Amino acid sequence: MEKHVFRCVECNEKATELHRDYSNGILKITICESCQKPVDKYIEYDPVIILIDAILCKTQAFRHILFNTNLNIHWKLCVFCLLCEAYLRWSLLPGSEQSSDPADIIRYTKEWEFYGMFGLAALELSAFCSTVLWFIWLVVGRLQGGTVEISLLLRALLLSCYGKVLLIPAVIWEHDYSPLCLGLIKLFVLTSNSQAIRVILNSSRRLSLMAICLGVLSETCVGQACKKLQWSIQDMVKFE
Repeated sequence: MEKHVFRCVECNEKATELHRDYSNGILKITICESCQKPVDKYIEYDPVIILIDAILCKTQAFRHILFNTNLNIHWKLCVFCLLCEAYLRWSLLPGSEQSSDPADIIRYTKEWEFYGMFGLAALELSAFCSTVLWFIWLVVGRLQGGTVEISLLLRALLLSCYGKVLLIPAVIWEHDYSPLCLGLIKLFVLTSNSQAIRVILNSSRRLSLMAICLGVLSETCVGQACKKLQWSIQDMVKFE
């Protein structure tokens, strides 16, 4: 049975173990043969500290999460983030304001628009991830002759979208600076995506930024195309 390959959080060198378990419950952290530092110092850290370092986009924290843990909640996190984004878009639609009347029929008829916003958000995320993965496969896999683990890259992209959860507080505590807050959240998510790509590929910042920019361009084009299609359908309905 093939052993799981870990990575040193400091130098990205491969390792066969993170610690050794001696008798009487004594654990000794494995030292990296390349940099002579602990392979993964985060195994002794509190999860809150790991989360803070991940929010700060530290390379070591990203390597710990992506390589040295069995965190497989990326699909659940993806659905939750899509729900957050769909709720934000739905709340900004005309006619979706809060109503104190429990018998407000119009409020409930707007429910289908929420599902539409969820589908649009899912389509844009699919376009973003597909473009990023295609670009990396083209550059690294074809032009540079390297190996690209698509499943690992996709997992890294989805996990690094955790910042979208902040969209819900931005909507609940609505104020005059909401557009600025939403823009900063978007920038944070893209920065996390770029850092995740750098960690997985162990590449330069230029490659990850180019992949992210192409992904954002593809996401924007899909969103605009869907909006134009929606307007065309609405115009056809009006003329009928």
